[in-house]
Amino acid sequence: MSQYIISGVVGIMIFFTVVVAPTVFKVLPTEWSSVYVRSFFPRYYLSLGILCLIAGMVGTDQILRVGAFSCAILFAFSLWVLTPRINRAKDLGFKKQFAYLHGFSVTTNVIQLAALIYVLWSTTF
Repeated sequence: MSQYIISGVVGIMIFFTVVVAPTVFKVLPTEWSSVYVRSFFPRYYLSLGILCLIAGMVGTDQILRVGAFSCAILFAFSLWVLTPRINRAKDLGFKKQFAYLHGFSVTTNVIQLAALIYVLWSTTF
């Protein structure tokens, strides 16, 4: 069951990266896309963090449990630490700080995605 949950998390992360994010910024005006992104990301981090937490709790494989719990912690960090700082930097016009924090957020998300794909691969083969 935990592999299915992790597979769902990976699918959501890939779908957002490949479909949702590029579409939002191409279709919506900047002021609307900003409002959308600020509303979306807290839900994204909370939902995926809870799913990883559940996968870690019900998982029996050690690699899966460590990967799921680690990603849950990173989702919590992104939700409660990074997102408020990113929003504050954007609101105050701190472009360098915003770029750094946003880049750190993207890198964290990529690391989580890679870790979860590794978890799936290592627990399947």
